[in-house]
Amino acid sequence: MDVKIGAIDTCKPPHTDVGCLPTVNAVTIHNPAVPFNSPESTLGRHLARRLVQVGVTDVFGVPGDFNLTLLDHLIDEPGLNFVGCCNELNAGYAADGYARARGVGACVVTFTVGGLSVLNAIAGAYSENLPLICIVGGPNSNDYGTNRILHHTIGLPDFSQELRCFQTVTCYQAVVNNLEDAHELIDTAISTSLKESKPVYISISCNLPGIPHPTFSREPVPFFISPRLSNKMGLEAAVEAAAEFLNKAVKPVIVGGPKMRVAKACNAFVELADASGYAVAVMPSAKGMVPEHHPHFIGTYWGAVSTAFCAEIVESADAYLFAGPIFNDYSSVGYSLLLKREKAIIVQPDRVTVGNGPTFGCVLMKDFLAALGKRLKHNPTACENYRRIYVPEGHPLKCEPKEALRVNVLFEHIQRMLSGDTAVIAETGDSWFNCQKLKLPKGCGYEFQMQYGSIGWSVGATLGYAQAAKEKRVIAFIGDGSFQVTAQDISTMLQCGQRTIIFLINNGGYTIEVEIHDGPYNVIKNWNYTGLVDAIHNGQGKCWTTKVRCEEELVEAIETATETKKDSLCFIEVIVHKDDTSKELLEWGSRVSAANSRPPNPQ
Repeated sequence: MDVKIGAIDTCKPPHTDVGCLPTVNAVTIHNPAVPFNSPESTLGRHLARRLVQVGVTDVFGVPGDFNLTLLDHLIDEPGLNFVGCCNELNAGYAADGYARARGVGACVVTFTVGGLSVLNAIAGAYSENLPLICIVGGPNSNDYGTNRILHHTIGLPDFSQELRCFQTVTCYQAVVNNLEDAHELIDTAISTSLKESKPVYISISCNLPGIPHPTFSREPVPFFISPRLSNKMGLEAAVEAAAEFLNKAVKPVIVGGPKMRVAKACNAFVELADASGYAVAVMPSAKGMVPEHHPHFIGTYWGAVSTAFCAEIVESADAYLFAGPIFNDYSSVGYSLLLKREKAIIVQPDRVTVGNGPTFGCVLMKDFLAALGKRLKHNPTACENYRRIYVPEGHPLKCEPKEALRVNVLFEHIQRMLSGDTAVIAETGDSWFNCQKLKLPKGCGYEFQMQYGSIGWSVGATLGYAQAAKEKRVIAFIGDGSFQVTAQDISTMLQCGQRTIIFLINNGGYTIEVEIHDGPYNVIKNWNYTGLVDAIHNGQGKCWTTKVRCEEELVEAIETATETKKDSLCFIEVIVHKDDTSKELLEWGSRVSAANSRPPNPQ
């Protein structure tokens, strides 16, 4: 059976798969068909309509002479809004954040000088399995195949440099330099991004967007993408082997990983938890994909820096099922997890491996988890063990009046701010570890970029996420070092009228790097961060800033941000000691440092 992909009215797609990319339903566009060969039957209009059909209502970008005509056609589309960013890197990060909330994102930049600038953000989206359409305004079609040297290039008559760079970080590349195959190339690129859940690259010659062509004379028909199917025999064999493996275990557990998002298996994972009675944990990069109010939820499994009592339950289990894990050096805390392969069932988006034994291919994760839940005996032993050993968390020591604010006190107050109407964005750094300990209420969003870990990601991602999920108030936690990389697009947030709350944690440097390997390069020039944001604000838009140095000022700032300034962008600079870090970062940093500094193996 075919599955429809893409819709115009997808701002709040109906789905209950927490943390997963929404599956949006196609609708038929009822606008009258454009007359054959009319001035409107152009490449630019077709691309704009396609973006709207798949759920993109905001495109992030930076204008440049090669994409200006294309931008004219994009902004002429009634359902499409162009969001001009301060630089291409942030436009890519914004498209990344948008895709996390909406299911697909798009950015548009100019040739090479813009394309290579956005490349880092596209690589990050690739690492996180996000459908992202990167559109580049390319050279005039007449310049291809000539010996001409163009501006915005490295001065060689070879226009393929940008394309070659994108080939490693996108799943499909389309270079549109004639109208005959433009329709096919554009449609293939967009549909491939949706099918593969990866970024794609589309380059469009600057002289083509406004030229009518017969291939664009009809309204584009909404995409129909056939779903991938499990091999029925493989599925049955995998379920049988896994059920036998788990049903003989005494205290099995299940752990959710980040690839549940691309597998669209979050609902199936929760159904498995309901049916099995097993204790449920998540890997750090899967936080937000499993509802934390679930009665079997025991926290984040992150080896030595797991939430309290979670690692003890997972690592002492005699069987554990990992759904969509990524075991990199960061998630494994420098390869120090106390797991054994012979106890594990590893479920990837289309493959299942049971212990040291058989592997089953062509088996989709969501099908496998749904079928497995029907074959498992109910076994709450691990849950009962967790409740038996669990000791409620303590509270930070009470602050003396006007005492310098501590990070643990900050996040105790942050916890009370969260609700189903909020979403948390955590920047690379100590915010990773502090935000992992937050207990997410039902419906509260959560995003961070762990696999790629690019500092500065959160500014653009916050912009994009807030633009896509306007019903939520985004709360972002950004370190001062990360903020200095991408600070400019606070300007774009104000221009868009966003009401995000940004906590700028000012501890004077790259604290996460300090805990891995310290040096003078980790100390940065201190800025007047609130003064910078005030200057960017410049009296245009709704903005409120404040500096916080103690608990009393924090309480007052949160009250103002959530009440009298609830419709404004609120920027709260929190000044803390340079060595005030979470205990988890201290442990994690030492283990990652040990992994990084391993001597070469003997040759």
